[in-house]
Amino acid sequence: MSDLNNKYFAAHKEITKVARLSIYSNTLLLIIKLAAGFFMGSISVLSEALHSGIDLLAAIIANYSVRKAGQPADDVHKFGHGKFENVSGTVEALLIFVAAIIILFESGKKLLRPEEIQVEFVGAGIAIMGISALVNIIVSRRIMKVAKKAESIALEADGYHLTTDVYTSAGVFIGLLLIELTGNQIFDPAMAIIVALIIIKAAYDLTNRSLSGLMDTKLADREEEIIKSIIAEHYSQYANYHNLRSRMSGAERFVDLHLVVPRNQNVIDAHEFCNHLEKDIKEKIPNLSILIHIEPCKDECVICNKLDVCETPDTAHD
Repeated sequence: MSDLNNKYFAAHKEITKVARLSIYSNTLLLIIKLAAGFFMGSISVLSEALHSGIDLLAAIIANYSVRKAGQPADDVHKFGHGKFENVSGTVEALLIFVAAIIILFESGKKLLRPEEIQVEFVGAGIAIMGISALVNIIVSRRIMKVAKKAESIALEADGYHLTTDVYTSAGVFIGLLLIELTGNQIFDPAMAIIVALIIIKAAYDLTNRSLSGLMDTKLADREEEIIKSIIAEHYSQYANYHNLRSRMSGAERFVDLHLVVPRNQNVIDAHEFCNHLEKDIKEKIPNLSILIHIEPCKDECVICNKLDVCETPDTAHD
């Protein structure tokens, strides 16, 4: 097995490992938040439990999608399964929107018809929210580190959920603390509404991020510049290039271009040059598939009529 394949399988193993970690942590937090919320009768704590429930479902979806996206191309999916990650991120964002709407609805009812919180459990609720924030800080940092390294949109979405959960848990923590200090229970539904608004903002950002991959967004400008600079380094071996296109599919990258070569160059030499060019580009850009279409320069190309290769990359012969 090649070093490239070894690195790929090692990275994929790490991705699935942290995806399972998110499932375990969210399951634990969901259970303790539900218990605390029901005992206290706190809409903000129950909102956090719902948030953790959505995070758990998102983690399950992310775990499935990263395993599916890691499968190689097959007869049906010729370009691989990378977009499973973008679909996953979009579904997760929709789930967050649903959770936020439910929280806003329940919080509105609590504002109109206040219900007493069991104050004897407020201390336990404060402790649980503090533990929740701490757990999610640790897990989300681990997930985001692997997601950035592996460029996994599904895993990044999961980490983003947990990061949002840190802020919302901290918000509920502050709300319960204010109830404990002042005795004013209006802080409970008010903090739940703030939690919902934070969740909506996170869902909006995640939707934009996920949909961009489904719309075949081009590679980052920095990566396209790397490709162009590598091609320019070999300027003495071709006449010109054009129609450079790129797109993302999950963590996978796809590039195609037209390369104009001297018309007196034989097929074998042109093919070997393309292989060399592809190898140099893939060494700089990970998870890349590149397709180069060879074209001969025109008869009126003065330089190519005199020399075996063109002398300058700026001369257009297409």
